[in-house]
Amino acid sequence: MKIIKLDAIDSTNSFLKNMAVKTAVDDFTVVVARRQTSGRGQMDAYWEAEAGKALTFSVFCKFSDLNIADYKYLNYCVSLSVYEAIKYLKIPRLAIKWPNDIMSVNKKIVGILIENTLNLNKITSSVIGIGINVNQDNFSDELPNASSLKMILKKETDLDFLMNSFLETLKEKIKVLKTKEYSLLESEYLSVLYKKNVPSMFKNNQNILFMGKIIGISDNGNIQIELDNETVKDFGLKEISFV
Repeated sequence: MKIIKLDAIDSTNSFLKNMAVKTAVDDFTVVVARRQTSGRGQMDAYWEAEAGKALTFSVFCKFSDLNIADYKYLNYCVSLSVYEAIKYLKIPRLAIKWPNDIMSVNKKIVGILIENTLNLNKITSSVIGIGINVNQDNFSDELPNASSLKMILKKETDLDFLMNSFLETLKEKIKVLKTKEYSLLESEYLSVLYKKNVPSMFKNNQNILFMGKIIGISDNGNIQIELDNETVKDFGLKEISFV
């Protein structure tokens, strides 16, 4: 495993993607930055990370036989690896919020961004970006639902130890992915899915409020919600949010 440590960069995902365009990048190359100036989350959302206190890094993974249709299982691998890496800290009510935010109670502590390179119907490589709020003491008013491990645990956590724990777990999860043990990954993911089977208020992208409960994930990775009339509807990313 090759680890590249940088003091400051716009985005570790962008750095690693550009690196892969210019040269051959080894499987499981890691780029970690003390400070990101333009960190990104899902759908190009801005990711706030305080220099030296957050853990921001990206991992390059190669695949030889991963279908685009099976992308959700890669997402399960990454989400579960982060979840398991920080579970030992005894974070209260730790859960994975679909598709891949890591939550403690109702506060977000980890964001994940996976960017894939495709060839026909295959994923040939992925850049997996991880942002963990570790030792921050506060967040801007624009992020009322953000928290950090320090704010929850009232003590600091070693950044390198946490990253190495994640990387070792990810290696094992990727092995499971490559042997196509998809049902195992799905059952593990669903067992820790945020608010699964809990009646909740949602808002769709037309700002309409409705009640429902999460019951699973569809074949194409959408979230499945059972509505009040007992029908089940699928929603894609950014089509729905919790209220």
